[in-house]
Amino acid sequence: MTRNKVGEVFLSGKGLTRVFGSGDNKTIAVNNVDFEFRRGEIISIVGESGSGKTTLAKMVLGLLGISGGEIFFEGKPRDISSQAKRKLYWRNIQAIFQDPFSTYNIFNKVDAVLDDCLRLQGNGNLGKEEKFEAMKDACKFVNLKFEELSNKYPFELSGGQMQRLMIARIFMLKPKVLIADEPTSMIDACSRATILDMLLKLRDEIDMTIVFITHDIGLAYYISDTVYIMEHGVIVERGTADEAILHPTSDYTKRLLGDVPKIYEPWDFTKTTA
Repeated sequence: MTRNKVGEVFLSGKGLTRVFGSGDNKTIAVNNVDFEFRRGEIISIVGESGSGKTTLAKMVLGLLGISGGEIFFEGKPRDISSQAKRKLYWRNIQAIFQDPFSTYNIFNKVDAVLDDCLRLQGNGNLGKEEKFEAMKDACKFVNLKFEELSNKYPFELSGGQMQRLMIARIFMLKPKVLIADEPTSMIDACSRATILDMLLKLRDEIDMTIVFITHDIGLAYYISDTVYIMEHGVIVERGTADEAILHPTSDYTKRLLGDVPKIYEPWDFTKTTA
């Protein structure tokens, strides 16, 4: 399989740790994690529920504080100490999440959702026609017609339309990094393939880095340049997709691979897990 050419490291983390609670109630959700994301790279962070992958993603996004370690952006320590600096950071790093129904403000219509993207990028003063064309182009990219969405609330759309609208937002924002947290887990297989194709097309158009947060190790192999495997807040495997998945070294990765059903082998339903 041909992997993608990637550029320089521009987002990295050193010793990242996140602790919830204290004393006997302390939980270390992310434990001393290092990572390096490169320009144009597709990364998958793979793990079961509770592995810490979503917590790590929220730390990278700046939605959760850091208990220890540091994040570096474009070679410098990340600074999101003020609202203005946080907004500047979010111009470059965006996310799409698993549940589109909880992503949108129920009081904002589709027009306002897309207009927010223009304002975040400093284009809020565009004329009415220019805004309309920008919104129309973004919707066209994801095979939606803006005229059919205009003046509607997101909850009036189907789940697939809401997922596509999230990608239309990314098309308008053109961030350097997109963190995609289980973005296709709630839609059917046909729509899932379409959404993935749209994301990869967008990556090719603007040289964007995509970080998939997923439990699907098969998906991780087929789309990723680099794979990180997390267990209990720790990175237990990392490398190219071929290295991490075809030649794993950790017992955890081997178990994840062993749990993937193979259509050419009889399924054994007698096995039980502890």
